[in-house]
Amino acid sequence: MAHNPRKSYEIDMIHGPILPKLLQFAVPLMCSSVLQLLFNAADIVVVGRWAGDNSLAAVGSNSALIGLLTNLFIGLAVGSNTLAAKYYGAGDKKELHKTVHTSMLLSIISGVLLTVVGVFGARTILIWMQTPANVLDLAALYLRIYFLGMTPTMVYNFGAALLRAQGDTRRPLYFLSLAGVVNIILNLFFVIVMKLDVAGVAIATVISQCISATLVVLCMVRDTGPLHLDLRAMRIHGKTLWQILRIGLPAGFQGILFSLSNVVIQSSVNTFGEVVMAGNSAAANIEQFVYVSMNALYQATISFVSQNLGAGNYRRIKETVIRAQLCVLVVGVVLGNAATFAGGPLLGIYTTSPAVVEAGLVRLGIVCRTYAICGMMDVMVGGLRGIGYSVMPMIVSLIGACGLRLLWIATLFQISQFHTMPMLYLSYPVSWIITFSVHVVCFVWAMRRLRVQLEEPALATTMG
Repeated sequence: MAHNPRKSYEIDMIHGPILPKLLQFAVPLMCSSVLQLLFNAADIVVVGRWAGDNSLAAVGSNSALIGLLTNLFIGLAVGSNTLAAKYYGAGDKKELHKTVHTSMLLSIISGVLLTVVGVFGARTILIWMQTPANVLDLAALYLRIYFLGMTPTMVYNFGAALLRAQGDTRRPLYFLSLAGVVNIILNLFFVIVMKLDVAGVAIATVISQCISATLVVLCMVRDTGPLHLDLRAMRIHGKTLWQILRIGLPAGFQGILFSLSNVVIQSSVNTFGEVVMAGNSAAANIEQFVYVSMNALYQATISFVSQNLGAGNYRRIKETVIRAQLCVLVVGVVLGNAATFAGGPLLGIYTTSPAVVEAGLVRLGIVCRTYAICGMMDVMVGGLRGIGYSVMPMIVSLIGACGLRLLWIATLFQISQFHTMPMLYLSYPVSWIITFSVHVVCFVWAMRRLRVQLEEPALATTMG
C-alpha cells in the first residue's frame, strides 16, 4: 500500500524500534481507560451525594450486568481491530476497505440488538439477579435509558478499534475526554438542578456517548487514508464478517464467562457479610485502575502482532510479545504494589468504616499485589489473537482461569480451616500462573506453525 505521508497520530508498527512505539500506542490507551473509570465513578459519586442510597444502589448494582451484556460485542470490536491491523500491515487496501465498512455497519446492528434486549428485558433480568424490591424500579429505569445509548457506544468502540489498527490511540483519547467532561457537567445539572435522580445520570451518559461516537465517525469520514469511511458504502461483506466473528466471538465469550465466574466468586464473598462485601467491592474498584493500565498493553500487542503478521515479519512478532511482557510486568508490579501500599487512604475514599478498610486491605494484599501475572497472561492472549488464534486462548482461559477458580471454591474453600477470605482470594494468582504457563506453551507452538507457513512461500519463490 503506498501509504500517504504518515500522520502524527499514526504509528509505524512494522519498522524501527518496538519499545518506544509500544509505549506511544499504550499510554494514550491507558489514559483513555483510566478516564473512563473516573467518569463512571463520577456517576456514582453524584448519585450517592445528591440522590440517596437507593439511587446509589440502583446505579452501582447495574455495572456487572452491563459488562455481561456488552462483553460479547466488545469482543467483536477486537476482531475488527485484529483484521484491520493485519490488512493495514499487508498493504491490502481493498480488504481494509471491506473491513472498515463491514465493522461500522456491524457496530450499528450490535447497538440496536443491545438496545432491544436492554429496554425490553431490563426488569426481567434484574429480577433474575435478585435485585432488592426497593431498588428494582430505579435500577430498571436507569438500565432502560442507559441501553438507549448502546448504538453510539458500539459505534465509538468499533471506530476506536479501527483507528487503533493504524496506531491511532490519541484521537480516541481526545474524543473520550471531551465526552467525559460533558458527562460530568450534565450529571450535576440533571441530578442537582433538574432533580432527575438516576434518570439524569443515565441521560447524561447517553448524551456523552453520542458525542464520542459522532467525533469518531467524523474523524473516519474525513480521513483521506486507508481507514476512510464512506457512509454510503457501509455494507456487510460475508467473508470479512466471518473473519471478524472468528476472532471476535471467542474473545467476547471469554469476557462473558469471566464475568460469570466473578459473579460466582461474588456470591462466595457475600456469605461473609456486608462489611466484607463492601471492602471487597471498594478494593475491586481500585484494582480496576491497575487492570485497565495493563490491558492497554494487551490491546497494543494485538495491533502490533496483527500488522506484523500482515507484513509477514515473523521476528518482530516474537520481539513485540517479549517487550510487551516486560512492559506489563513493570506496570503491574509498580501500580499493583503502589495501590496495596496506599490501600488505607485509597479505601478511605470509599468508606469511613475501619472494618471495611481492613477487609479491603486483605483483598489488595493478595489480588492487587500479584496482578502483574494477570497482565502477563493477557499479553500472551493478545499475541495469540494477533496471529489469528482466538478459540485456543479462550478455551485455555476458561479452563485455567474460570474452571480452576470454580473447582477451588467447590473443593479446597469448602474445608472448614480453609474457608477464609485470603483462601478465596488466593484462587486468583494460582489460576493466573497456571493459565499464563499454558498460554506460553500454546504461543511457542503457534509460532512454530507460523514460521513454517511464512517460510514455505519464500522457499517456493527462491526455488522457482
